[in-house]
Amino acid sequence: MRADQVIIQPVLTEKSNIARELEEKKYTFKVAKDANKFQIAKAVKELFDVTPVKVNVVSVKGKPKYTRGKSGYIAGTTGDWKKAIITLAKGDVIQAVEGL
Repeated sequence: MRADQVIIQPVLTEKSNIARELEEKKYTFKVAKDANKFQIAKAVKELFDVTPVKVNVVSVKGKPKYTRGKSGYIAGTTGDWKKAIITLAKGDVIQAVEGL
């Protein structure tokens, strides 16, 4: 699997922004469902030229959603996805996420 197929997009939420701005430099990314920690670390190193120290992976379950149609409410869910929280070495910064 190529590096650009492993890392899908950064997760920019209030919680992830606070973790990124602290001393720990934790970045959160949406990753491919079948990617493991070693593939994620290699992809981050290859794409952003930084050194990942630690990689934590979480499988996120989809949330329930409802739509309204002719026959009433239709229940469904958003898709399941996987996120990776990557801790970088001290002094490393991913400029694509920081906006520099």
